[in-house]
Amino acid sequence: MTSRYRSSESAVSATADANSLSPRRRTVVKAAAATAVLAGPLAAALPARAATAQAPAFLHGVASGDPLPDGILLWTRVTPVPEATPGSGAGPDTEVSWTVARDKAFTDIVAKGSTLATAASDHTVKADIRGLRPATDYWFRFSAGGTDSPVGRTRTAPAADAAVTGLRFGVVSCANWEAGHFAAYRHLAARGDLDAWLHLGDYIYEYATGEYGTRGTVVRPHTPAHEIVTLADYRLRHATYKTDPDLQALHAKAPVVAIWDDHEFANDTWSGGAENHTEGAEGAWAARQAAAKQAYFEWMPVRPAVEGTTYRRLRFGKLADLSLLDLRSFRSQQVSLGDGEVDDPDRTLTGRAQLDWLKAGLAASDTAWRLVGTSVMISPLAFGSLPASLLKPLAKLLGLPQEGLALNTDQWDGYTDDRRELLAHLRANAIRNTVFLTGDIHMAWANDVPVNAGTYPLSASAATEFVVTSVTSDNLDDIVKVPEGTVSTVASPLIKAANRHVHWVDTDRHGYGVLDITAERAQMDYYVLSGRTAGATATWARSYRTRSGTQKVERSYDPV
Repeated sequence: MTSRYRSSESAVSATADANSLSPRRRTVVKAAAATAVLAGPLAAALPARAATAQAPAFLHGVASGDPLPDGILLWTRVTPVPEATPGSGAGPDTEVSWTVARDKAFTDIVAKGSTLATAASDHTVKADIRGLRPATDYWFRFSAGGTDSPVGRTRTAPAADAAVTGLRFGVVSCANWEAGHFAAYRHLAARGDLDAWLHLGDYIYEYATGEYGTRGTVVRPHTPAHEIVTLADYRLRHATYKTDPDLQALHAKAPVVAIWDDHEFANDTWSGGAENHTEGAEGAWAARQAAAKQAYFEWMPVRPAVEGTTYRRLRFGKLADLSLLDLRSFRSQQVSLGDGEVDDPDRTLTGRAQLDWLKAGLAASDTAWRLVGTSVMISPLAFGSLPASLLKPLAKLLGLPQEGLALNTDQWDGYTDDRRELLAHLRANAIRNTVFLTGDIHMAWANDVPVNAGTYPLSASAATEFVVTSVTSDNLDDIVKVPEGTVSTVASPLIKAANRHVHWVDTDRHGYGVLDITAERAQMDYYVLSGRTAGATATWARSYRTRSGTQKVERSYDPV
């Protein structure tokens, strides 16, 4: 990859840790399956070669994440012996070494080190390498017991004061294992021009096999087969996803910047529970939440931030900073008909501390662009005059009462006081060039973010928002079970008529985005897949951009 921004020399040093952290509704009988750790189901998640391998093996690939100007976080998981399957608690402590080089052949080594992989961290390993050059490609690998891992490529961020000319990020969300293969990851890995890729949540899904396939079909069953509840369950589910070859390929090609949404825990998670959790029958929510968080930080190349959450900020020279939100750990319970008011100032999506942190960071930012990674859509959404045949499935997709309601209470629409405060802050402080990057909704959108949706476009737009569709999870056409494009032809014009700040919405297709940023504009190129098979092709669909200083979206007729 050709470097597109400046770098400077720095000394090489490194630190490492073993990544050990402490801590709709259906009736599902889980009984002992929810807590027992069985060798058979655990082994089924691994490739057949694990059953006969005697030397340590790296069955889940390698990954990197959270790039800094002088460092990068490296990740792998070692299987020291065949019985040390994910979540089993079995297997000896194993020394794992890592090597970082400036070339793929490892002739120019810049850092080495080792750490101990233990059952306490599910034999996952993290190495937080520091002292690297800014804006530089590096290659890395792990070794244990004479076995080398696959080789990964990563890239550091530019120096904080660097005059960066361009950045390019892959953008994805909502990858359900049972709904299909992850071809979106394969196409992003093949590009070779990404500085990093953003995963905006629902990296895994918690459901039992058959509970959330697509069009009534399970393409490949989840492991474990039951809904995940315990620490062992969450570990094994993460491990299953990381056996996907396309996901492994993308992780080995560029660093990821990830946040969680609800399905890393349970559907429609809030601070004190989830729609897909039955207190008592499925244990205590606090224990389930702690297990999900522990497994996430063990299995993802993500640095835990405040209070073990995913809200944090990364900087990419003078061109952009990226504020990443955690919209599950602190939120009030979602309201439904008769259960409260979305405008209640005592209800929160972000929590007070996180909202203050976000506002302060946006006000203090001296970069050309302020990117905000949010797992749920901030733009308001009214359904308007959709026919009942579409309103009901759309309500199902959004998790709304199917009698119909002109908002999605799991999104910022359900927490309007937080949204008003944030948008008023942007306007009052003349904070320009704020771009929200969003997943969750299984559709692609390009939106202005209006200060007052009811009077827009006469009222101002405070920011813009690009929403990416799902990698595999149900689109609207999947729920209705009609050919792709059928629903969007009807629904898109009606949604746009009721929401004048929406420039484009595609309700029907799966895919990914590529965000390209220069000082003059931020552009999202939307790509769609031919299906959910392993060999699915990708085609450019649309592009939208926001030009510096405008706070509005416009169509671009060519991808970057």
